[in-house]
Amino acid sequence: MLPFEEADIKAATSIALRQATAGPDLELDKIYEHIKALDPSGRRFAKVLRETIDQLLNGEVTGRYDWKTLFKTEKTHAGTLVEINLQREFRFADGDAMDYQIAGIDVDCKYSQQFGGWMIPPEAVGHLCLVAWADDYKSVWSAGLVRIRDEWLNSGSNRDLKLTIKAHHRDKIQWLWLDEPLPENVLLHMDAVDRDAVFAAGSGQRRLNELFRRAQRRRIGRNVVRTVAQQKDYMKRVRGNSGSRSALRAEGILIMGDYASHREIAGRLGLPLPEEGEFVSARVVPSPPHHGDSNRVTLEGRQWVLAQPSDPLEPAPALPSHTREA
Repeated sequence: MLPFEEADIKAATSIALRQATAGPDLELDKIYEHIKALDPSGRRFAKVLRETIDQLLNGEVTGRYDWKTLFKTEKTHAGTLVEINLQREFRFADGDAMDYQIAGIDVDCKYSQQFGGWMIPPEAVGHLCLVAWADDYKSVWSAGLVRIRDEWLNSGSNRDLKLTIKAHHRDKIQWLWLDEPLPENVLLHMDAVDRDAVFAAGSGQRRLNELFRRAQRRRIGRNVVRTVAQQKDYMKRVRGNSGSRSALRAEGILIMGDYASHREIAGRLGLPLPEEGEFVSARVVPSPPHHGDSNRVTLEGRQWVLAQPSDPLEPAPALPSHTREA
């Protein structure tokens, strides 16, 4: 590095550190408010983390669903993919010295598979960092903002001189979202017997049928369908016209998608509402007296409720025509 370049970096770091110790961090507050305005609930951020993990697993090609089955190089690449995918989702501008510019302020982005494991480079000292973490086994994630100060970092370093934030200084992180639910990796969290039965079912269509038969009353995302089907036309395999929706109807199982009419049915039955690209399956029966005040929905002129294990099998009604939610 040339002497004047080193001096410029030191000067910029000194200015940033003075700003950080001068009281309230107005830049951090500005970025916090900007991100919250873009994503009040954190739903978009969670979606990026879920899709990035799924992108690395690449289930359609590999059949993988478990983070532990990734190669070391793939895990190392996770931070870069999170950084890229967040920038695409939120359209953050490129930063001057750091990864992004958010609300006109340079921000570095760091992701870790372990809480607190963010690797902070020396050039980030004095700057703001957006730190994120997700755990597919616990189905939780967090993201926050912190102004990096040298005295808050551990003294040990790796080959790249990157440091971690001391555990007792993590309270300096201004959390945008802390321990929020990560969209579930259904295959990872299924009972092992059920999961084995799904993958042993033979063809892609049979595997999908078994998935919706065994993973009822849960939101099943597009990536789960893709991983189980391992076929290019995997979404077609779910719908009617010889898909799982048609095949399982005889068993009394409804498969609701992300259409407005389907979401309304799921809500009336007390089921999780399928989000974009998701499905929820459940067995239903005509409303019998012993179900009492159960959630119910009217389809084909009859009232239906979620089936109990002891209820006899009866074909499910047809779902209404699709009208996608605006």
